[in-house]
Amino acid sequence: MNYKHIIWDWNGTLLNDRWLCIESINNLLKNRGKPVLSEKDYLAYFDFPVRDYYVRAGFNFTQEDFKIPALQFIDLYDKGRKECHLQENALKVLKYFQENGISQSLLSASEESILNDMVDHFGLREYFSEVAGLNNHYAASKIDLGKKLLGKLAILPDEVLMIGDTKHDHEVAQSLGVDIILYDQGHFPGYRLEDCGCRVISDLNELITP
Repeated sequence: MNYKHIIWDWNGTLLNDRWLCIESINNLLKNRGKPVLSEKDYLAYFDFPVRDYYVRAGFNFTQEDFKIPALQFIDLYDKGRKECHLQENALKVLKYFQENGISQSLLSASEESILNDMVDHFGLREYFSEVAGLNNHYAASKIDLGKKLLGKLAILPDEVLMIGDTKHDHEVAQSLGVDIILYDQGHFPGYRLEDCGCRVISDLNELITP
């Protein structure tokens, strides 16, 4: 690789939490007497901004404020997040980049204190020069956060590679002027990622093998 820095997404890219997100959203839907989502439904509906995804999933925000299910989701997710595991080969790839002198950072739509707690939970602090999360629970855009991160790194955009799992990650990379590779084992399936026109992988090990 000719990159000096890797910007990683967290949820779905390094952390395998798809199952927990489906379980949590279905708990909320059940409590409202609404049909639950299959994994296929979830992969078709999930997107940013998260509020629009909730509408597709069946929530009616003329009957309740978005903040109500959003905070309930965070509560359910928070109770189960430490039952999640890293994606297959995630640690291997992090170690590879570190050993080859490529610095790494995290850019996530997760709330920053939760993100930092998870980094420490998995013992990953040594791999990241920066950990950037949002200052609220509503999973809005990462673009502004990414611009601040890029400014801190003091590395030229063409020397940076972003690795994510959603179309929003692709949008962020375009806004930052950095290259991106998308991983299809997170929160977006391959058929939705292919529209982005960038490289899509199904195994993180593909990042370090010819």
